[in-house]
Amino acid sequence: MSIDWPSVKRVLVIRLRSIGDTVLATPSVIALRRFLPDAQIDILLEDWVAPLLEGFDAIDNVISVESGRGGRLKAAWKIRRNKYDVVINLHGGTTSTFFTSAAGRVHTIGFLEYQYSFLYFHAFPPASRFWNTATTHSAEQQLALLGYAGVPVDDRPRSRLTITDAAVESVTRKLAAEAETRPLGSVFYHPSKFALLHPASLFFTKQWSPENFARVAEYLADRGIASVAVAAKNERAVLDELSKLSTVPVITFDDLTLPEITALASRAKVFVGNDSGIAHIAAAVNTPTVVVFGSSNRTHWRPWTDAPNEIVFNPFDCQPCPGYECKVYGDPKCIKSVSNEQVFEAIDRVMKGHPDQASNNSTKT
Repeated sequence: MSIDWPSVKRVLVIRLRSIGDTVLATPSVIALRRFLPDAQIDILLEDWVAPLLEGFDAIDNVISVESGRGGRLKAAWKIRRNKYDVVINLHGGTTSTFFTSAAGRVHTIGFLEYQYSFLYFHAFPPASRFWNTATTHSAEQQLALLGYAGVPVDDRPRSRLTITDAAVESVTRKLAAEAETRPLGSVFYHPSKFALLHPASLFFTKQWSPENFARVAEYLADRGIASVAVAAKNERAVLDELSKLSTVPVITFDDLTLPEITALASRAKVFVGNDSGIAHIAAAVNTPTVVVFGSSNRTHWRPWTDAPNEIVFNPFDCQPCPGYECKVYGDPKCIKSVSNEQVFEAIDRVMKGHPDQASNNSTKT
């Protein structure tokens, strides 16, 4: 039984997990809002990442899932009370399937490849079949689920985030305060004259060294561009090492909120970082972006944006891999083989608006 979309009043989109996953769900939400301009569209996110979609115009409500059994039950009860007509699970894990089922006997949408796919009212083939391609980007994978259900997605909307006035004001104040306390020398602070660096990563197979990022800061300083680096609290050591190894001052933050990082990224002349959620934030606010790739899937996780962008990598037969360890070399040659010169050249191209289109927005040896 197909969905009578004109009669749909309430839709829930489920997208659990990380920052990058959330950013790359925005194209689907944009397509859904465009298709259903008058419907209530809510999204279910984990509480720590929920602020990322603060003020997002394609969403009516963000439902936050707190950690623990009690938090999950509370969210499930809210889903049941809201009486959605359609629930779209963009995630597919067992927890997200639990939340999908909590909606009751409504139109639930997922892929046949999901575990417990028999619980879905509409279960569709792989995204590659929808797009008629061998591989798909994460955003395309999620868009295909809507496309199968009848939502127009052929134009493949790009990722987008809202930049709130409060976040802009807050991060501008913090940035100015930091700049005033540092002997910046020939590198001067200006609201639109800095680069955003993200030297941290969840896996060592995806983390270009702080020493390399120090060379990036110096390269940018020679061009009159200061560097601002961000990371999480538990990644403070990476920021400290970057600052110690750089011969030019680097402003560092480990305490910015996700809306503040979004605002900061939107003001940067260029973003340079590892494959991470922060890279996807920068791409979603149309900042020229250079992302260093190691073990992860470049086709699936490259920036999803029309802004100038490049992924910098060296190809290895063992790529992609889960990234928890380097089973082939022990030491991750993929990320360590990327040279400073490769990244410098990519920075120059994206800042001029001329990324290396010939190699699919990639720089490689």
